[in-house]
Amino acid sequence: MKEDAAQVLIVDDETNLRESLAELVESEGWRASQAANGEEAIRMLRAGAMKPDVVFLDIRMPKLDGLGVLRLIQEEKLTNAPVVIISAFGDSSKMIEAMRLGAYDYITKPLDLDETIATLHRAAEQRRLNREAEALRLHGSTSESAKEIASPDRQFEMLGVSRAMRDIFKQIGRVAATDATLLITGESGTGKELVARAVHQHSARSRSPFVAVNCGALPENLVEAELFGHERGAFTGAERQKKGRFELAHTGTLFLDEVGELSLAAQVKLLRAVESRRFERVGGTETVGVDVYRLNVIELRLPPLRERLADVPQLAESFLERAVARHALKTKTLSPAALRELLAYSWPGNVRELENIIERAAVTSNGEVILPEHLFSASHTTATIASQSAESNLFELPFHSAVAALERELIRRALEAAGGNRAEAARLLGINRRLLYSKMEEHRLT
Repeated sequence: MKEDAAQVLIVDDETNLRESLAELVESEGWRASQAANGEEAIRMLRAGAMKPDVVFLDIRMPKLDGLGVLRLIQEEKLTNAPVVIISAFGDSSKMIEAMRLGAYDYITKPLDLDETIATLHRAAEQRRLNREAEALRLHGSTSESAKEIASPDRQFEMLGVSRAMRDIFKQIGRVAATDATLLITGESGTGKELVARAVHQHSARSRSPFVAVNCGALPENLVEAELFGHERGAFTGAERQKKGRFELAHTGTLFLDEVGELSLAAQVKLLRAVESRRFERVGGTETVGVDVYRLNVIELRLPPLRERLADVPQLAESFLERAVARHALKTKTLSPAALRELLAYSWPGNVRELENIIERAAVTSNGEVILPEHLFSASHTTATIASQSAESNLFELPFHSAVAALERELIRRALEAAGGNRAEAARLLGINRRLLYSKMEEHRLT
């Protein structure tokens, strides 16, 4: 082993994992030091006995856990070596918090050999770049102050074990650590508001309001009043001054959902307020300034559920537990056949559709085991319709007539699956209620 070989500090209370990781590091030609817990790691760093190039840090340890170690490293500037978090599946909230606190990356248990080696090499390269940047700063006499970020009061649970969702957790943590703003994109039902709330709760604004606005649900004639507020006497019925959503979100986070549902005129006014953070209340002349964390600049794309089917078992089990608790039911489990059915489905309604189907199955099934017939008894939605259409004479119709027939059948089945509840049917279809009502009238389904 070379004298100048990179030094890796491994912090984990599991002896077998720690020693296996040390062997892996040494097999790559690097030196490995070990700490059996967070307190030992901090003592080693404070003593200056070793200056690591990379730190592998388990997030769950007794007494001083990984997050505590990260905070002390930041506060005391013990090292600026890249920190790679070791996390178990289901630790999404802690992973997000670790990224917010400055962790470089994370790997999950059980460790994947190739992924661990690749992460180690990337972290070492990052350390080399950090040292070059430090040298440049020293020559330029530039100093940097550490930014202290308050810990969130609450943490919103986000589930997912797929690589796609682990990348999402990483991005949430990095964005939340800054005042950079975010555009969350993705199909309906993928969990965009949940991501927005996670960003808010892991940010320095977590003690301030989180205000969500469903722009698609705002009546056209009240959009301005709802967003920007109004003065007394601004219009009939305006008996007192009212603050809008922008003011209510002052120093906090404003989440603008379904912006595309607004009219072009309303979008122009909204854009001005979002860009300048200033607006006038309806009926007023005074310009009001607000400081809100606008989720609309850096893009974060949420993948549809069909692109991360590895998350379906964990999501389904979690939704089943919630449904059982919500409706005070006896404990229920998913049969292997039911799980296979869930994994074979394409999920056009994404996570929201999965939650609805699991809840309905929990309520309507009599036994303690949920079977395939409990899942899609009311409707197999898009997949069923598509398969039935292929066997029918649909292609004998003119194109527009065929599309209209398929659309009508899809809406009819969604309403049937939702028990006539239009709001739930709209969620299942991934459209807003206004569009559903319009389509129902068009197809005479009212």
